[in-house]
Amino acid sequence: MLGWLALLLALLLALFYFLTGEGSSVSDLSGSERWLFIGGATLLVFYALVLMSANASRLSQSLKQLGIWAGLILLLVAGYSYRGELGEIAYRVTGELSPPGTAQQTSSAGNNLAVRLRRRSDGHFVARGAINGASTPMLVDTGASTVVLKPADAERAGINVSNLAFTAPVSTANGTTFAAPVRLRSIDVGGIILEDVEALVTKPGSLNESLLGMSFLRRLRSYEFSGDFLTLRS
Repeated sequence: MLGWLALLLALLLALFYFLTGEGSSVSDLSGSERWLFIGGATLLVFYALVLMSANASRLSQSLKQLGIWAGLILLLVAGYSYRGELGEIAYRVTGELSPPGTAQQTSSAGNNLAVRLRRRSDGHFVARGAINGASTPMLVDTGASTVVLKPADAERAGINVSNLAFTAPVSTANGTTFAAPVRLRSIDVGGIILEDVEALVTKPGSLNESLLGMSFLRRLRSYEFSGDFLTLRS
């Protein structure tokens, strides 16, 4: 019995040093890792005492229970050691299942956020954001000098379209039209919030989708297109 315990403890220690790096010691671990290791060692000592006090008829059952707990501890240690890789896998799966344009935060450090958008099936990037608190999908367009809203989206954001002066010429896919300059209280894309954003509101029927243009994008720290994803960094 003691031989089995010694072998199991040796295997646990070997896996521990493999996962934490050559030459690691308990004193080198962070708080979470240290408590995880101490918890595993405590369980081993507890079960060793149980086994030594158990009669022969319970030896097999006790060894089986010890093996189950040891396996759970190994899974916890392995999961914690590879938490970065597992998190990336989970993020990619979530990104694939979410509708295109759903903003997902990839990192957050203080006021610095990184948000990723997945490409739509037609090859364009769309951001499902909020304008003045109202949910609004916007086509990402680096060729648009400002954010451009179609009238329905502007009204949903609380703008009185009937009082606007459509004096600014704008080139669209449907030709040249006129738009009204406005200032938006805020635009929120996945937690990246910019206030007092310059924008234009087009005349009815001249724009199929609102555009997330450079008056928003140029105020970001950076934006990057990579494969099927667009990453925005505040």
